[in-house]
Amino acid sequence: MTRTVLESKTRTVTIGFDEPFCVIGERINPTGRKKLAAELEAGDFSTVERDALEQVACGAMVLDVNAGVVYNSNPDPNQTEPPLMRRMIDLVQGLVDAPLCIDSSVPAALEAGLAAAEGRPLLNSVTGEEERLERVLPLVRKYNVPVVAISNDDTGISEDPDIRFAVAKKIVERAADFGIPSCDIVVDPLVMPVGAMASAGRQVFALVRRLREELGVNTTCGASNISFGLPQRHGVNAAFLPMAIGAGMTSAIMNPVRPVEMEAVRAANLLMNHDANGGEWIRFSRVLDGVAAGASFAEASHAVAAAGSGRRRRRG
Repeated sequence: MTRTVLESKTRTVTIGFDEPFCVIGERINPTGRKKLAAELEAGDFSTVERDALEQVACGAMVLDVNAGVVYNSNPDPNQTEPPLMRRMIDLVQGLVDAPLCIDSSVPAALEAGLAAAEGRPLLNSVTGEEERLERVLPLVRKYNVPVVAISNDDTGISEDPDIRFAVAKKIVERAADFGIPSCDIVVDPLVMPVGAMASAGRQVFALVRRLREELGVNTTCGASNISFGLPQRHGVNAAFLPMAIGAGMTSAIMNPVRPVEMEAVRAANLLMNHDANGGEWIRFSRVLDGVAAGASFAEASHAVAAAGSGRRRRRG
């Protein structure tokens, strides 16, 4: 079975076909968050701190860190993003023990994040574009880290799932030329919005099966892409996630602070026999009881975690 190993200084997370679904928290990302972008340009990291702690409390196993702020004072990300990435990585790994996913379109920012990260982070990302392959794969090899491989190339994003599969295969083969094993390639087959393409869900489920059966790779996606442009998006996301897990998807970059999506993931782990004796489902049910009693999802998660720690101490 393919296993992709991620590490922080003190914790190991394994993405794999026979492992619980890996939730990668998406919120430390200023894209589309004007308030966060303004805070980061001003040197205010309070939202980053809150997002890091809250996402881990709610069940994120890995945290995505994106420093893609377009500064009003300097619009060149090649200059501004690498130092910001280093600062954010240092901050986040000082607060939580979750492994990190270093997320940037700027190669210099990726390397800055790799140099600052402790353990074995996930690099996000490489594509099938020739320039990107030649810039990013040497970093993957140099730092011995796994990488997200996005199924688009120099021709753009194809609506044809066969072409997206071919791009993924190309990346896996090119990575092998650099001595990078397929277990360190986590393919993002690109989830299209179902509101714009009615077959988007069925396409990605079929693609995930092919990627697992023919290439033997782990997979991920931006889970909320499936519901883009639709009303009541969280219900669509919550239906999509267990279906993707059933098709073989092993991780997703998603919002762990939404209880309906996390409930769907926990239930899918139970049904896939990736939750030994249902222990995580039982623990999560206590969190939902806390939410029903009026606590926020994060507060209820904190309370259940604290109660569990207390029981372990008394037993000892």
